[in-house]
Amino acid sequence: MAEAGSFKLPRNRDKLHLSVVAALEEQILSGNLPIGEKLPSESELSRDFGVSTRSVREAMQILETKGLVRRRHGERTTVVRDDVDEFMGTLAVTVRQLFAGDPAYLIQLMVARRMIETEVVGLLTSGECTLRDEVQQALDGMRVARDTQDFAGFIEADAAFHLALVHSTDNKILSVFYDNLSGLITEVIRVTSRVPSKSLEAAYVEHADIYAMIVARNEAGAKALMRAQIDNSAAYLRVAIENANRKEGKDD
Repeated sequence: MAEAGSFKLPRNRDKLHLSVVAALEEQILSGNLPIGEKLPSESELSRDFGVSTRSVREAMQILETKGLVRRRHGERTTVVRDDVDEFMGTLAVTVRQLFAGDPAYLIQLMVARRMIETEVVGLLTSGECTLRDEVQQALDGMRVARDTQDFAGFIEADAAFHLALVHSTDNKILSVFYDNLSGLITEVIRVTSRVPSKSLEAAYVEHADIYAMIVARNEAGAKALMRAQIDNSAAYLRVAIENANRKEGKDD
């Protein structure tokens, strides 16, 4: 934390909290206040900056809105700049709670997944990204699981394939977002793969064709196949949810 004497704040009292914001924001963005750093108490900051505790409180509210600090009752304010992983983790918990209350939200997850993964294959066919080895490894894993009728192994490789595609974009935000939802997506894959009309052979071919289109840099073809693959999974998911609802109705 910088020394109090280093802060030169204008004396326009209506804007003193903005000056506190500017000073702390500069220190956070420059790295002088690193992620995880606990800020002094409001009274200490008030003394350091020569402003009222009310101005400090207003400044903290703005910094929290900007995503630069986190405030919790009974704790000192913490610097959380670029704390995307924690934010996404919290988001994922919220999404899981929604699904627990109403399985139909899983269908909405499939819509979001289709939007993300369709754009992912678009990025991968543009030539600006390089497919990671994990994509081919996951596809090989699916092929082996298909040949041995290893249901659990196929699900694991299936989920790994989609995750590796996202990671291949080298987009940190996208990867963190998808990582936090990957557990839910794996569960969806597990549920939809149990619909009798879908064989491991058919599922493998879907993924192998997507991979071939990406390698050939056929954007339209890759996007169409990815949309179809996820739409098929969504259809299987609806069947699984309907079957579960019917079973629940009989049990009641």
